[in-house]
Amino acid sequence: MPRRGLIKKKKVQGDQKYNSTLITKFINTFMKEGKRSTAERTVYATLENLKVKAKEDPLKVFEKAIDTVRPLLETKSRRVGGATYQVPIEVEQNRSISVGIRWLIKYATERGGKSMVDKLTAEILDALGNKGGAVKKREDTHKMAEANRAFAHYRW
Repeated sequence: MPRRGLIKKKKVQGDQKYNSTLITKFINTFMKEGKRSTAERTVYATLENLKVKAKEDPLKVFEKAIDTVRPLLETKSRRVGGATYQVPIEVEQNRSISVGIRWLIKYATERGGKSMVDKLTAEILDALGNKGGAVKKREDTHKMAEANRAFAHYRW
């Protein structure tokens, strides 16, 4: 954190095809070694697959999946006295969305499947159905926060 003033958040522009800032954030997170065109190709192919498989607007399906996966609570370590407590805190929306995106990408890459497009499509569809690795991670995070609710008074 800077000593003088606050850092302004950069505004993310919408992507070329859907004009959605959420898809731009997803592409930026998905991109490896600066290969933006490869990341865009994969994400747009995934959205085309979603259009076919879900028979709905792929942008709405994608937004619903991110909303399902993103955490509302998480724990942060706080050192009090000699002990370290896991203190539950609410997650602000911007961080919540970026964590949800990271989880979707992580669990899609860990999946078995032929191509990354298929893996990502399957993970997003599983997120819609409240199953899959990313949803399980969110549930585990919420359970951890709920279990440590007694330490909520250490929040500052």
